[in-house]
Amino acid sequence: MNIRPFRGVRPPRQFAKEVAARPYDVLNSTEAREEAGEKSLLHITKPEIDLAPGTDEHSEAVYERAVANYKAWKEHGWLVQDSEPHYYIYAQTMDGRTQYGLVAGASVEDYLTGKIKKHELTRRDKEEDRMIHVRRQSANIEPVFFAYPANSEMDKIVSQIVAAEPEYDFVADGDGFGHKFWVVSDKAAIERITRIFEAIPALYVADGHHRTAAAALVGQERAAANPNHTGNEEYNFFLAVLFPDDQLKIIDYNRVVRDLNGLTPNELLEALRKDFTVEEAASGTTSGTGSPIPHKPTGLHNFGMYLGGKWYSLTARKGTYNDSDPIGVLDVTLLSQLVLDKILGIKDLRTDKRIDFVGGIRGLGELAKRVDSGEMAVAFALYPVSMKQLIDIADTGNIMPPKTTWFEPKLRSGLVIHEF
Repeated sequence: MNIRPFRGVRPPRQFAKEVAARPYDVLNSTEAREEAGEKSLLHITKPEIDLAPGTDEHSEAVYERAVANYKAWKEHGWLVQDSEPHYYIYAQTMDGRTQYGLVAGASVEDYLTGKIKKHELTRRDKEEDRMIHVRRQSANIEPVFFAYPANSEMDKIVSQIVAAEPEYDFVADGDGFGHKFWVVSDKAAIERITRIFEAIPALYVADGHHRTAAAALVGQERAAANPNHTGNEEYNFFLAVLFPDDQLKIIDYNRVVRDLNGLTPNELLEALRKDFTVEEAASGTTSGTGSPIPHKPTGLHNFGMYLGGKWYSLTARKGTYNDSDPIGVLDVTLLSQLVLDKILGIKDLRTDKRIDFVGGIRGLGELAKRVDSGEMAVAFALYPVSMKQLIDIADTGNIMPPKTTWFEPKLRSGLVIHEF
């Protein structure tokens, strides 16, 4: 793989926590407006928050405000460019578990030739929105989240770097996750990291498929427009954080459905018994809430279902799945084929308004809450996809069904920016 250090644009230490922000796509405009402090990067990544409520986030005024805000942040000294190229180490801590990522310039060519592998489809309209921001700024404002096959020498280098005091060290408000950041200045270490990655066979897009595609396509545009293109220009690289695969954890991504497709609860249970062993989950209530204890899936092909104020365990019967098929074996595939389509009549997860998706970070109690409120009729809890499954699918050129993986913690944007 071809990676390289770059001259990062980043906040001085005293401003890091104030500038750092959650990714643009995990907040709606109202939430971003409430969350953004004076120096928050959200004024650059979701600039509609500085305009009248209801402003179309894809309007020309929004894109112009993003450029103006980025310029202002640099003029105020809230973002400053490093004088030399660096790699950076970014550590995130959640629930006592820490993952260490290398912040680097990833190669546009590696993405276009398939060496950077994806597992999700992207939508052109979402790509184009991000491409406009990248084009206008001539910068990758937000990083993408990649995984790589763990490498013991790289682990050793990282452990040596993080033994020193970090440049940034803060706990984010709201979620309580820890964030630390180191600047790699040693030229020998920088050279060795570059050489190590030359021998790594692939990178895997974990989170940020649209941002990755947008960054690569703008790089491709710049190359085509430059008659003196050499391949070494800064636009040939984009901002990524690379984590060893053995440090990452995918959490569950669950489903809620608005109606039972004309069935009664008992008819739904009876229909499910054709392909699943259906058992009512253990009785009891969650302490302090009075809500039933959720059924957390115990392994692959076991699901939790919340229906009519009760939790059920659904276990797929043998013969309903194919362990040798990297897509067919996924629980999201089983649920889609055997329940959502076959019984509930939901044919297209991308467009059907009867279904919604709930990241596991919200907890299984959120599923019961959505059903108990009357908004939804039934909820399904899934066992998380493994990193091995993700890599197997990407390596075989397959695409996961929509809303399959949820990585947590999310990368904070604004700790470093890549200009070209």
